[in-house]
Amino acid sequence: MKPSERRDRLAAARLYVVTGARPDLAEFLDAILEVGVDLVQLREKEAEAGDLLRWGETFREATERHGALFIVNDRPDVAFALDADGVHLGQNDLPPRVARELLGEDAIIGLSMHSPAQWDAAAPEADYLCIGPVWETPTKPGRPAAGIDAVRHAVASGEDRPWFAIGGITESNLPDVLDAGAIRIVVVRAVTTSVDPAAAARVLVDRLASGARS
Repeated sequence: MKPSERRDRLAAARLYVVTGARPDLAEFLDAILEVGVDLVQLREKEAEAGDLLRWGETFREATERHGALFIVNDRPDVAFALDADGVHLGQNDLPPRVARELLGEDAIIGLSMHSPAQWDAAAPEADYLCIGPVWETPTKPGRPAAGIDAVRHAVASGEDRPWFAIGGITESNLPDVLDAGAIRIVVVRAVTTSVDPAAAARVLVDRLASGARS
C-alpha cells in the first residue's frame, strides 16, 4: 500500500486480525481479507528474523492484493526489511519514538495500552492504540483483564487517534464492546481457531458495520 494511503485506510478500519504462521497461511489470509478484514498482524513472539521474513512475504503479498494493512508485531527491524505498513509495540518494546526514527514518518506505529493510566500516558508518536485485554485471554497469559470499563475510559478520553478494543472478543460478547462505545476491534482466536475463518470474519465485519451505523 502506498504510504499516502496508509492512514486513510487505518482511519476507516474496523476489524484487525492477529495471527501467527500456519500451514494454510496464504489461503487463510486471502479468505479473511476477501470478506473485509482491514489489518492483519504477524505475531510470532519466539520466531527468529529469518522465519519472520519468510512468513512476512506472504502477509505482504496478500495485503497488497486486497488493499489491506500489514503490521509486524514487536520488530521494527523486520517491518523495515519487509516494507510492511507498520509495527505494533507493547509496553516493554522499543518506545514508539525510537520506532519512528527507525521506520520514518510514513510507517504506522501501534501501541498496546493495558489500563486507563497507560492510556492517559500514551506516546504521541503512536498512530493507533489498543486497549485491553477486555477479557482474559490465553494469548496474553498472566495478564489480568482491563475490563469493559477500560473501553469506556478510552471513549470518554476523547482520543482522536484510531483505537481498537482487544482481548477475548468474540461474536457473542461483541455487543458489550460496541455498547461501551468501541467501533474497532482486534481479534485472534475468534477468527484463527474457527473451522471457517472467512465466515467468522464476515460475521464480525457485518456486526461492526451495523454498530457503526447505529
